[in-house]
Amino acid sequence: MTWPAASGEETGTSLFTIAPGLPFVDALAAGILARVGDDPLALSRLTVLLPTVRAVRSLREAFLRLSGGKPILLPRLSPLGDVDTDEVVFTQGGTELPQAVPALRRQLLLARLVMRAPDLAATPAQAVSLAGELARLLDEVQTEGCKFEDLARLVPDDYAQHWQVTLRFLEIITQHWPALLEDEGGVDPARERELRLKALAETWRTKPPPGPVIAAGSTGSIPATADLLAVVAALPQGAVVLPGLDLDCDEATWQDLDEAHPQYGLKRLLERLEIRRGAVRPWPLPDPLPEIMAHRRSAPARARLVAEALRPAGTTEAWQDLSASALAAAADQALAGLSRLDAATPQEEAGAIALMMREVLETPGRTAALVTPDRDLARRVALALKRWDIAVNDSAGLPLTQSAVGSYLRLLADWAAEPAPLALLSLLKHPLAAGGQNPSFFRAQVRDLERAVLRGPRPADGFEGLRLALAQAEPRRFDSHGDPDAHRARLSAFIDGLEEILRPLLAAMSGTGKTLAGWLDLHAHTAEALAASDTQSGADRLWRLDDGEAAAAFVDELQDAGHDFPELGGPDYAAVISALMVGRAVRPRYGLHPRLYILGLLEARLQQFDVMILGGLNEGTWPPQPKADPWLSRPMRQRFGLPTPERHLGQTAHDFAQACGAATVVLTRSERVEGTPTVPSRWLLRLDTVLKALGRPRALSITMGRWTAWTEAMDTPAAVRPCPPPEPRPPVAARPRRLSVTQVETWMRDPYALYARHVLRLEALDPLDADPGAADRGTMIHEALDDFIKANPGTLLPEDAREQLLRFGRVAFAPYSGQPSLETFWWPRFERIADWFLALEQERRAGGVQPLATEAKGTLTLETAYKPFEIIAKADRIDRHPDGSVAIIDYKTGTPPRAKDVELGFAPQLPLEAAIALSGGFGLRAPVVEQLAFWRLTGGEPAGQVVALKLDPARLAAEAVEGLRQLIDLFDQESTPYRSQPRPGMAPRYSDYLHLARVAEWSVGDGGEA
Repeated sequence: MTWPAASGEETGTSLFTIAPGLPFVDALAAGILARVGDDPLALSRLTVLLPTVRAVRSLREAFLRLSGGKPILLPRLSPLGDVDTDEVVFTQGGTELPQAVPALRRQLLLARLVMRAPDLAATPAQAVSLAGELARLLDEVQTEGCKFEDLARLVPDDYAQHWQVTLRFLEIITQHWPALLEDEGGVDPARERELRLKALAETWRTKPPPGPVIAAGSTGSIPATADLLAVVAALPQGAVVLPGLDLDCDEATWQDLDEAHPQYGLKRLLERLEIRRGAVRPWPLPDPLPEIMAHRRSAPARARLVAEALRPAGTTEAWQDLSASALAAAADQALAGLSRLDAATPQEEAGAIALMMREVLETPGRTAALVTPDRDLARRVALALKRWDIAVNDSAGLPLTQSAVGSYLRLLADWAAEPAPLALLSLLKHPLAAGGQNPSFFRAQVRDLERAVLRGPRPADGFEGLRLALAQAEPRRFDSHGDPDAHRARLSAFIDGLEEILRPLLAAMSGTGKTLAGWLDLHAHTAEALAASDTQSGADRLWRLDDGEAAAAFVDELQDAGHDFPELGGPDYAAVISALMVGRAVRPRYGLHPRLYILGLLEARLQQFDVMILGGLNEGTWPPQPKADPWLSRPMRQRFGLPTPERHLGQTAHDFAQACGAATVVLTRSERVEGTPTVPSRWLLRLDTVLKALGRPRALSITMGRWTAWTEAMDTPAAVRPCPPPEPRPPVAARPRRLSVTQVETWMRDPYALYARHVLRLEALDPLDADPGAADRGTMIHEALDDFIKANPGTLLPEDAREQLLRFGRVAFAPYSGQPSLETFWWPRFERIADWFLALEQERRAGGVQPLATEAKGTLTLETAYKPFEIIAKADRIDRHPDGSVAIIDYKTGTPPRAKDVELGFAPQLPLEAAIALSGGFGLRAPVVEQLAFWRLTGGEPAGQVVALKLDPARLAAEAVEGLRQLIDLFDQESTPYRSQPRPGMAPRYSDYLHLARVAEWSVGDGGEA
């Protein structure tokens, strides 16, 4: 029984194929229209089964194109995985087929079983993740028709103990899952599809449908689908149309096909149908071809070239004779429209692809698609197209977790589970957060709160921690707001408002637990309350767009699916909701460009466009790296009957070969990903080898350099002017008249930094959740030593000196007590510093040296031609020797300056402090300064070191004052600029203002060296 032959066509088998060089759906539609003739009702009596919903939509559009826009009655179109079972139910006497358990419900049911099993999942979130993997195993096993009873025979006693444990774990689905499914009154989705396809096959076998039936585009990789195809092929008016069956392949090669070959799946299907390859006929097409098809087809030589490149490894010796083959004579036809682009980086690859797709739009009606399994590349291309305000149709959509609403819900749950300041800031800075206020005003208050309390050391968790940090915040954090107390009060009210909104969720998180439905209600209510603005309700702002609808559907589905899920604690709920969101996607329905597409491998099947760009052709990406099976080893999978990784490789190879049949095809890859060299896809390497054998090496990439050049040119300015160093010249009246001794050093080494700090009044923000930096560690050590000296000013140290000093250290380190690096690294160093310091202190006091002052504040006023100039200092320590002279000591936790820099005036701190002391600026009676010294405190080996300057302090002080006078006089002239790093060799090691001065731009010469 065969598909009726058209006029002049011999009757034969009902199996056909459409060559890769033809647009599949257009060819299918054209053949159908040619067969039904002019009868307007004949087409509606036809049933067409296709692999996917997208293929159904594409065939519908193909009929519309071929009809010239005239209204027609379409055939009954249905995806194979979702065939209409009304006819089946009716034929079977009204017996309805079992329904599939919804995916979320099944995952939660499996998670409950995992949670009951001992030692399998430490948390509910882990149980949910394991349940997802179990669900995939269930689908795979049921799709292939395997039986779980055979699992027990897979693991001999000599296998590793790990596999024995795995089998015990899989008892969840072999023993407990069937009973749970029976209680649910449903079946697994794969089982439901199998029952539906088998029922339809049995119905059509006993009672064929009255009209013609065509099953097109399927390779029969699913056994139940293959059985249905066999039934369709046997129907009196049935036909099966295969995608890209190679009818020209020689028999030896055909018999040598392995699972990794693109034709292997079709070979298995023909063997299952017991039909010879020679009996399959090309799908009959009208002559001449419709114009819409003619310009989209490629030459038959293209298919031969790709087939030759992908031939089985055991027959590749045939490549030695290619130079004299028919393919060599048709090489120009095979290569026409086929190009290759090897980009340097994924960013360059994405830019070139976006530019190709943009060029397609210059021709009305032309279409283009990027086909790639690389989601990173797909996202890059979609972002690059936004340069031209093009929203591309991406079949994979956007992961819900990365959408605005999805990320907002996750941030809220994560913060409530662990109310750390950084998590709160991430939540409050989300565009959907408004707290019942104008969103712009709300964000301004969040920024003020960030500057006031969230920058620097981490405050304590919760709102009480924020209030305490706000009360202790330094006035400088409110400098830009006038009255610090008034601004502190406004922020306190803002914190109160936030607490009122978030308190219910925060309180529940620390409670005993809630049902999943209860958590979802509270979570959604809190999210709406925080999202509400002064003009819109939270529900209107949250759920109105595509991602909001997807999130709302997810929440509703999860409430239904998890009504009997065990109670969860707050942190467990936050982790579970994040785990369940994985895999959900948001697909915009409006505003997408109608002629540009980004498709995955499954979505691209049977699709063809004017320009097909096959992107990400690197080994491990396309073909993708086989995923490790968490349950069964490779030999176990083979013995059990599950597909091997090579089977999946063969499917992706078939996708590649089919896509290469378009009229214009561009193969792209990037040579490096994240700095790591990549390996071209095995198919590209094979194609290179075949082209070399044909005497056409690198024939594909000759014209591709222009795309990368154009991509680079778009981001390259027409002219690049050298950036000169900044030379601001503010009015003398705006220049500082009061500096500390450390800032004088900055003035000499980097005047621009002084300008930015004191003229522009710019101050670097502390990092969020800050670890103690070098300056912070120095401050803590200084504070501990200062408190100890003040508590013990006498000539002898107390017996518990070490305990006292460590106690003062604990107090000084307290603001950073939550930082792991402090406890593990810096506290042991402080203990070593304490031992070294106490030994030195004991020795000095025994020699008659006594501390005279610590953290001593002093000033020195210099009269200048313009206005007096004041120098301030805070000496770490001033000691008095037995002869009445003093020593000025500076604690250094880093590297002290070199004696040469001190003598040349580039490190004037101690000389200026000596000048202040000699003038009585520290409140001392004109002492004699005998010594200037740095005490280096590192806690390493050695823990400390005394670095005494072997220079005359009085001379150094006089020279420092004179040099300072000259510096003041120079900068009291308005023509003197505040240059950035005027002496590069003496530039400071670190500056907060390097980016502002754009040092990296002007400090590099033509040779690329600083």
